[in-house]
Amino acid sequence: MWNAIKSAMLLLSFSTFLFTTAHKETNNCSPINHMNTTKCKQLITLGAEFGWNINNETHIDIVFSIPTADDAPKWVAWGVNPGRPQMIGTRAIIGISQPNGTLKVSRYNITSDTKLGCRLKPLQDSENFEDVVVQNMRGDVNATSGYMSISATLIWRPDSAAYHVEKLNHVWQVGYELADDVPLGPLKHRMALQNVDSTETINLNNGKGITIGHRRHHIRTVHGILNIVGWGTLLPFGIVGYLLGTAGWAIGIWLGHASKDYHFHTHNMLAMFIFAFTTLQMIALRLRPTPTDDYRKYWDMYHHFLGYALLAVIIVNIFHGIAILKPNKTWLWAYIGILAAFASIALGLEIYTWFKFIFKTRERKKEALQLASTPS
Repeated sequence: MWNAIKSAMLLLSFSTFLFTTAHKETNNCSPINHMNTTKCKQLITLGAEFGWNINNETHIDIVFSIPTADDAPKWVAWGVNPGRPQMIGTRAIIGISQPNGTLKVSRYNITSDTKLGCRLKPLQDSENFEDVVVQNMRGDVNATSGYMSISATLIWRPDSAAYHVEKLNHVWQVGYELADDVPLGPLKHRMALQNVDSTETINLNNGKGITIGHRRHHIRTVHGILNIVGWGTLLPFGIVGYLLGTAGWAIGIWLGHASKDYHFHTHNMLAMFIFAFTTLQMIALRLRPTPTDDYRKYWDMYHHFLGYALLAVIIVNIFHGIAILKPNKTWLWAYIGILAAFASIALGLEIYTWFKFIFKTRERKKEALQLASTPS
């Protein structure tokens, strides 16, 4: 039992390392760096990259980039919020794709009316925000590197309590729809998990994110790893897989209650089904009839049918969870690799069983012929 638990912990540790390497903050990202920013990090959502220079405590240069390889955005946005790391209250710069392929960058105040569906209107070119000056705005689309970027210089007052290089609330977003009128305006972004989570409080001195949302992102990663390793890998081997899967399920329940802006009903219902019936399977093992019991064959039929059905639902829900989280492709291919390994093992065992069955059948026939040919 302890050996099994140790093996599971080693596998879990390896999986955690494998799946979280994609989320490390790094200086090796590749924004369109015409401002020669000296610091850069990959943001936790949307494949976004953020580069910056600290000129002094009240003066920074920024470059925000979004990849365009999969689906070219119609607009990209980045901004700072003097209150909390959230959309409402953000002083944003938004780059809007123009018919000639360029980006037009303007300043926008994101108010509560925006959340109600009201159209965003840009500030006049001569206007600026009351508490922070945004200047030198520029937008770039680079088909060669596959990035769309916006850049600007931000300056705030030395006595500002809302903005500081050690604690700056910043928000980013991307959208795929524009209003048809002139001038072109951004329409509502998608409501996927990555879009809703595109906020952070960042320490510009070291690039670390220090918000609850940032921690929640890592908790989701743990939730995904526990479910892949527990339900999706070790469950057929017994109690260790059940315990790890249950831990992942409990974290998922907490995440569901803690999330006010989004709900994933299908994912939740499948998770409830999985937990309820895997628990039933564990209880059924304790109530298994003896081999000589008349009900044993019915128990075997029930246990195997429910087990195979659970594995199918677990696989579907894990893929559904990966689609919700939209992590690095490592997650998807790693789990496909696990399934392929299991399928290969199952196929090998099935072939071995059939060969064994055929061999025994031939042996019985040979013995029967020998007995029939032996004179009495």
